[in-house]
Amino acid sequence: MEPRRGIGFGGVVLAAVVVIGLAAASGIIPFRQVIAYQRSVDLAREQRDALIAANAELEQQIAALETDGEVERLAREQFGLVMPGETALVAIAVPDTSPVAAPRASRFVDETPWWRSLWAFITGEDLAASDG
Repeated sequence: MEPRRGIGFGGVVLAAVVVIGLAAASGIIPFRQVIAYQRSVDLAREQRDALIAANAELEQQIAALETDGEVERLAREQFGLVMPGETALVAIAVPDTSPVAAPRASRFVDETPWWRSLWAFITGEDLAASDG
């Protein structure tokens, strides 16, 4: 009789790969959700940075509004006001009488390749996109 040998290293590795694959496929290891949450955090950081930049721009506008020159410019542009002794002229635009072409109806067509949709599903990008 030939002596019986154990499973061996290759068998253990194969069994581990199968168990990990089954766990991932069954949702025990929520890698899609982890990746989706990380993407959501990245999107939130991008939004925060955009809001910080917009806030800085608004602060510059506030500082500009505290000057007499800016107040005068806005009064002239937005309200048509003039200083005493000045004459206001108003230009009236002539309406365009050329015929206007009707807008073409368009259908929404998702032109995303199938492989990109599959990759978004695997990485969880589709979950991050649906959160916002």
